[in-house]
Amino acid sequence: MHVFVRVDGSTAIGTGHIMRCVLLAEMLVQAGASVSFIMRMGRGHLGDWVAQKGFQVFMLGEEVFTQSEDADKVIDIISEIGSDGWMIVDHYGLDEQWEQRIGPYVKHIAVIDDLADRRHQCELLLDQNYTTNLEQRYHSLVPADCRLLLGPSYLLLRPEFLSMRKHMRKRKGSIKRILVFFGGSDPTNETMKVLNALEASQISGLYVDVVVGTANPVRVEIEEQCARSNYHYHCQIDYLSSLMNEADLSFGAGGVTMWERCYLGLPSAVTVVADNQTESTEAAARFGAIWNMGFYDDVYVQDYVEVLDRALLHPQDVVEMSERALQLLGNSTEAGLHPVVKTIMEG
Repeated sequence: MHVFVRVDGSTAIGTGHIMRCVLLAEMLVQAGASVSFIMRMGRGHLGDWVAQKGFQVFMLGEEVFTQSEDADKVIDIISEIGSDGWMIVDHYGLDEQWEQRIGPYVKHIAVIDDLADRRHQCELLLDQNYTTNLEQRYHSLVPADCRLLLGPSYLLLRPEFLSMRKHMRKRKGSIKRILVFFGGSDPTNETMKVLNALEASQISGLYVDVVVGTANPVRVEIEEQCARSNYHYHCQIDYLSSLMNEADLSFGAGGVTMWERCYLGLPSAVTVVADNQTESTEAAARFGAIWNMGFYDDVYVQDYVEVLDRALLHPQDVVEMSERALQLLGNSTEAGLHPVVKTIMEG
């Protein structure tokens, strides 16, 4: 079976879509499928990185496009290779208009979404976020026979997280080690805000890990700041679960990595860096699994200083946050084929 993945990533829109699609693609390959990616150019697009992972990558034009012209180019690629399998689409700029054009050229279409703001023409839809109205979100947005996989129990987790969950340590509330990671591109430069907050707090003795991706436009400046402050700098790594397990507190964004932190019970202060993160971040905060810093425009260096002080002064709050995070993600898939992979391979 050959599976196509239509997804984009860049410095501007972030790299989370790419990361979860590569993870899913690796699962599909292990199950016996072959996978090709179709992506558009743009600063920080990660096309070369995806190719280095061993996948065939077809690069289209620049990021600005219409759905019809995008579909036409994708159809040309499909027609050249041929397809007896699925098209997976993970893209906020594509909806049923694009999917209806693609439909005759593939066997099935699967959509990865978390906005629930547009209609889809697909047989399978995955939304791995936690929201208060989870079961109703897609009621009128997909065909009646579309299979819906909704909520954190369907979280796509890399093997390193599944393995680490079995060996994760129980946190006691003391803050000695901090993890800073705001995604592969960090378009709002929250990383530097937190580094400035750590300096302003004048708290000594903290071990700080700072993680960035190659799509981060100021990663050189961040590396230099880490060197001056004796922090530990990491770029485009594959051992994030280990850093999460070792950390006592994390500063990060909403999105997929928020759920990964929760899965390992890592207490975290979460900043909303994109509109699509608002609903799930607020829901996780109401559950008690995270501390919600709010939308990045309203978050300043002093706010990060204050949340660090809060964590240091109230260790029991930190312990309770860790316990609630584990409770929220307690039923995530841990063994066997992920339901998305199983459905695709059976289809």
